[in-house]
Amino acid sequence: MLVASFPADAFGTNCYVVATGPGEQCVVVDPGIGVIDRLDAVLAEHRLHPAAVLLTHGHLDHTFSVAPVCGARGVTAYVHPEDRELLADPAKGLSMDLRGLFGGRLPYSEPDDVAELTDGATLSLAGLEITVDHAPGHTGGSVLFRLPGAGSQWEAEQVCLSGDVLFAGSIGRTDLWGGSMPRMLTSLRDKILPLADDTVVLPGHGPATTIGRERASNPYLIEVAASGDARPAAPTRGL
Repeated sequence: MLVASFPADAFGTNCYVVATGPGEQCVVVDPGIGVIDRLDAVLAEHRLHPAAVLLTHGHLDHTFSVAPVCGARGVTAYVHPEDRELLADPAKGLSMDLRGLFGGRLPYSEPDDVAELTDGATLSLAGLEITVDHAPGHTGGSVLFRLPGAGSQWEAEQVCLSGDVLFAGSIGRTDLWGGSMPRMLTSLRDKILPLADDTVVLPGHGPATTIGRERASNPYLIEVAASGDARPAAPTRGL
């Protein structure tokens, strides 16, 4: 399996390209702000052909380039229905200071073809079998994408694209539209903690990590594992 990644121009959002190998179809995950040229370079380097765009959630820093990426290749964008509204009105997901920065004028358009994700579904795309886990909290429609890691650069049993649910050392903020700390705690308990320790986590921001590393050092997971609650200060990473 081939996994390539690079940060977007804004907010350090990770865009991922996943394929069974060079010269094959691929899926593009979270094409954020200013990624088009680098995405085209990655596709050309590995001779890849996008079959779909997957969105871990609906925030603008993860979806900004979804329409041009899908439109140029006639492919479908996949998003959970609870975040479908953010594709139509991305300003809803912005913090107040960023709404002022953009001034209400967003050079953004919806993709033409959108399919909805469901919890527990398995997507068969580009020769990959991708399991969808609905993990709300950062947004109402946040999801994890899990797939077998055999043949990847990590040679792990499983790879998890975690979006803004889980980062190395932290979790996504819950104070924006659609966010909920109680739902986040449930997602951490029911969706993250049951994963095997050697699961490689590819987050929406920052470096890769593993579930075992986060189970041992991430203050939110430690508190959830101990008591079902998280006492560290609320995170503010992301939009």
